[in-house]
Amino acid sequence: MGKRDYYEVLGVSKNASAEEIKKAYRKQALKWHPDKNPGDKDAEEKFKEAAEAYNVLSDTDKKSRYDQYGHAGLGNSGGGFSGAGMNIEDIFSHFGDIFSDFGFGGFGGSSRGRSRQVNRGTNLRIKVKLTLEEIVKGAEKKIKVNKYISCDACNGTGAAGGSAFSTCTTCNGRGQVTRVANTFLGQMQTTQVCPACGGEGKIIEKKCPICFGEGIRQGEEVIKINIPAGVQEGMQLSLSGRGNAARRGGINGDLIVVIEEKPHEELVRDGNDLLYNLFISFTQATLGSAVEVPTVDGKVKLKIDPGTQAGKILRLRGKGIPDLNGYGKGDLLVKVNVWIPKTLTREEKRIVEDLGKSDNFAPNPSSAEKNLFRRMKEMLD
Repeated sequence: MGKRDYYEVLGVSKNASAEEIKKAYRKQALKWHPDKNPGDKDAEEKFKEAAEAYNVLSDTDKKSRYDQYGHAGLGNSGGGFSGAGMNIEDIFSHFGDIFSDFGFGGFGGSSRGRSRQVNRGTNLRIKVKLTLEEIVKGAEKKIKVNKYISCDACNGTGAAGGSAFSTCTTCNGRGQVTRVANTFLGQMQTTQVCPACGGEGKIIEKKCPICFGEGIRQGEEVIKINIPAGVQEGMQLSLSGRGNAARRGGINGDLIVVIEEKPHEELVRDGNDLLYNLFISFTQATLGSAVEVPTVDGKVKLKIDPGTQAGKILRLRGKGIPDLNGYGKGDLLVKVNVWIPKTLTREEKRIVEDLGKSDNFAPNPSSAEKNLFRRMKEMLD
């Protein structure tokens, strides 16, 4: 079963403001919050679904791509965050500031480590060049990416042997410290990130000698990218968790893939349509002919009717680019250009002059042909 429309998930219209989207998400998050629905797997999935929808619709760039291309415009990862692919505590870590704004705690209350600082890796951005054939058919690319990866010597923990930790005695493993100060307004209580452990709730007793306690190191990774058919120049696909690794086992950043189109030797893209300039001889235009024109799948035969005029647009339906959202394919539009020789032999010149004396060769356009430019514009719009 495919993903539901994100606007439907939150119960808002496409014209909803950022504040309306946030309020709608707050309502859904409160309704399906795990603390209010203990042990209810259906509620948990709806909570994740709402988080994923809010992640996209609250981000201007992701929302724009989603409005234009639907789920396909966000790649296979739901726009850089997949609620279905993360557990509840990961969602609280991802949206920590949002849940604070809403005024309720994390999964299972504050005692379950909700207050601990979670490191997050930075996003990476790469460009992928595609041929027209790859754009039409879709492509699978394997890209070698230089990035921060998890340190294999300590399993990304930053501690020698992967387990040389002790609970932070300053915050007792909570990652936060609470201070009470007396003011003229009375006692004021503030909660801050623990300065001793940086919010992680634990202290490394012996740092890993390879990554020096960071849990990450420079490396490279070969990443497989599935690119759907119909993508366009400048489109961005997001792969969740494939960016830089996070320090000491946090949440990895995302990999942003920017699409670049390689120019085709003969075909020009116009939205989902392809354009081709066909040159035929005066004889072919006058007597008619069968010619070959290029398509992404190879050359095809095209019939030129007798008396075909220069500038005529011939349409080959379904020979263009697939729509990204699955709404059919574009067409191949062939513009006919009649090639007029620049020099003639004496005999050729005599023949043409004789032909010119015939009434058949005198221009006599119909009303439709007089409006050729308007028709061409309508066909290309």
